[in-house]
Amino acid sequence: MEAKVLDSWVIGEFATPDALVAATQQMREKGHVNMDTYSPYPLHGGSEALGLPRSKVPLIAFGAAMTGLVTAFAMQTYMNSVSYPLNVGGRPVLSLPAWFPIMFELTVLFCAFGIFFGLMALSRLPQPYHPVFESEAFRSASTHGFWLSIGQKPGSDMNSVMSELTGLGATSVSVVSGENE
Repeated sequence: MEAKVLDSWVIGEFATPDALVAATQQMREKGHVNMDTYSPYPLHGGSEALGLPRSKVPLIAFGAAMTGLVTAFAMQTYMNSVSYPLNVGGRPVLSLPAWFPIMFELTVLFCAFGIFFGLMALSRLPQPYHPVFESEAFRSASTHGFWLSIGQKPGSDMNSVMSELTGLGATSVSVVSGENE
């Protein structure tokens, strides 16, 4: 898979979250890719409008939880049955009911770590720099603005994208240039 080489981004601000989601959906239907939305809070229908695939977080959480469960079982089996078997009060060497608290705790711990680091990897975080973040007008995205950015390859016609965004109700449209990634 080759890396995306984006030269610039067309960004547009919308007055309401509904206008942003509708414009995102229409731009995706027109064939635009490399789009992202920015808003101060999650948008209902934003993921569907961008055409994002189903989240991989549940699979990551399940895999990490099963890893924690198997790790706890293997660790206790080795320590209590192989490395240092003790007969305390007539209990069996392989005593599953006594191991449930540790198995539960490691399952939860591994699941939490898996979700945290999985989300960081899926979100490509930390991302300290992106050319769109340098736009002065874009600062409103964290407080009250609703923005759509569309990545453009070198040589693309940005004027047509800008006119499309304006036609869809963008209150301000600008171009942000950056270095090739």
